Amino acid sequence: MSNVLRFGVSLDAGLLEKFDKLCEKRQYQTRSEAIRDLIRRDLVEEEWSDLDQEVTGTLTLVYNHHHSDLSRKMTDIQHQALDIVVSTLHVHIDAHNCMEVLILRGPVKDIKEIGERLTSIRGIKHGNLSFSTTGKDLT
Repeated sequence: MSNVLRFGVSLDAGLLEKFDKLCEKRQYQTRSEAIRDLIRRDLVEEEWSDLDQEVTGTLTLVYNHHHSDLSRKMTDIQHQALDIVVSTLHVHIDAHNCMEVLILRGPVKDIKEIGERLTSIRGIKHGNLSFSTTGKDLT
């Protein structure tokens, strides 16, 4: 961090106390690192507002693998999006339920579309799209 700039922040005492507890809970070494992390998190979230922005993300799906034709439908959708689906991880939760985690990369609109298509398949119990970034604009 060769271009580190210092600035002051004014906070209500109660808010600072809560922030310090959060920093301790998350094991931040300093308040500065916690503030940098909060800023980065917001910047990553902002990237997702530009539908054409190239980003990364994960889609987590939980489903009963005995559900009729579900695996084929999921696979068909993933094969239609080979340019977006980077990798998948399949986990057996128990005798009936599985978790599939997809790593996705591409324009926001395409990642959101595949997320919606997969989570809306009948038989998917839970789906969660988690946004991330390519990191090219973060320092």
